Amino acid sequence: MSLVIGLLSGIVGGGAGVFVLQNVVLKSKRDKIIQDAESEGENLKKEKILQAKERFLKLKEEHEVTMKEKERRLQSTEDRARAKEKTLSQKVEEVERKEKNLEDNQSELETKIQAFEIKHQELEKIQEKRVAELSRISGMASEDAKNLLMEALKDEARTSAMTYIKDITEEAKLNANLEAKKIVIQTIQRVATEQAVENAVSVFNIESDEVKGRIIGREGRNIRALEAATGVEIIVDDTPEAIILSCFDPVRREIARLALHQLVSDGRIHPARIEEVVAKTKKQLEEEIAETGRRTCMDLGIHGLHPELTRMVGRMKYRSSYGQNLLQHSREVANLCATMAAELGLNVKLAKRAGLLHDIGKVPEDEPELPHAILGMKMAEKYGEKPEVCNAIGAHHDEIEMSTLISPIVQVCDAVSGARPGARREIVEAYIKRIKELESLAMSYDGVSTAYAIQAGRELRVLVESEKISDLKADELSFAISQRIQTEMTYPGQVKVTVIREKRSVNYAK
Repeated sequence: MSLVIGLLSGIVGGGAGVFVLQNVVLKSKRDKIIQDAESEGENLKKEKILQAKERFLKLKEEHEVTMKEKERRLQSTEDRARAKEKTLSQKVEEVERKEKNLEDNQSELETKIQAFEIKHQELEKIQEKRVAELSRISGMASEDAKNLLMEALKDEARTSAMTYIKDITEEAKLNANLEAKKIVIQTIQRVATEQAVENAVSVFNIESDEVKGRIIGREGRNIRALEAATGVEIIVDDTPEAIILSCFDPVRREIARLALHQLVSDGRIHPARIEEVVAKTKKQLEEEIAETGRRTCMDLGIHGLHPELTRMVGRMKYRSSYGQNLLQHSREVANLCATMAAELGLNVKLAKRAGLLHDIGKVPEDEPELPHAILGMKMAEKYGEKPEVCNAIGAHHDEIEMSTLISPIVQVCDAVSGARPGARREIVEAYIKRIKELESLAMSYDGVSTAYAIQAGRELRVLVESEKISDLKADELSFAISQRIQTEMTYPGQVKVTVIREKRSVNYAK
């Protein structure tokens, strides 16, 4: 019995030991799981914080870029406002100057009127004395003597007036020539700066002014190397986020701009790298110019053009004439020449070829001292173009005599392309507005029946009613309209005012 009790006690004690051991193992696993969970939670927390910081930095960088863009736009708006203010001030000064001239002319006219009145009074006194003397001598009636003397005075005054008018006309012509030269010189002076700035300067935009220091380099070695390699003057001034490239050759400016863009994007800016990038950019641009020339010839259906002439056609892309792109102008002239030649039954291919090459003398690399028409003709002859094409190129500005029918076609189409509304620095809306203002100005006068602005606004024809306007008044009306156009309107060149008066007598036989 005691043996059984002992065995049972041993079994119970062993089971308790196993239970305790299991509890210890479970507790250890629980602690390890808790520790792993805490470690994983800590890592997850750090990762989320890091992601939040990266997101914050990215949003901050995007905000800074947006603010810089807004500042750049604001600066551009301010620059345009300053330019408009400057233009407005110039116009105000011009108006004040014209008002002063008008006041001076008015004062001079009043002085002449007073002198004329004084002379008129003196003439009346002399007339009265002559009437009295004639009446006394001849015994004629006072009224008869007066009429006789008046006829004599009329003839004398008419002769003197004609002489005086002739002298005034000659003097007016002389003054008109001088004034015309003066106006042309002033106009050239006023627009020369704008032309030079537009045609000889490019602006290279940068992200921040820190790049300027890297472009200049230590003691200016980078900018000197860049100027020597490209032949372009690089102006680094206080203009925010911009560098000015100045050169008369637009191809060189384009090479400098592309090279600068590549250098700034790459970040490596030093003399050796500059020379390498400029050489590579020149090669790429030459390939692009050749491809542009080939593509232009293909678009126009012109074949067999010499490779050097094809390359010069591509160079036209980087030239402009009075704000009109030279390549677009030449393509337009070529299409116009083809259309006109087809209407006249001439060789369409030759006309189109001459139209494309008519300004080829504007894009040589050496810039010789020759008119571009003569230079283009010599180049066309050098590269084997036909005599008809060469003559059309050389004669489109009347530099040589025209020998073929294609030559006047090229000349006319060149003028049409350059003078059409919107081609050269004139918006179509402004052109139409000027035409309407010309006609409205003429219609504002009494006695005018109709008015037409023709020749692209260079001539104004005014038809008047013969019952209301005499021949003398027609001359006065033509002069008055021309003076109002000159003082009130802005226009290129000159405007011819023609007043037409005719009398028609119409009856019907029934």
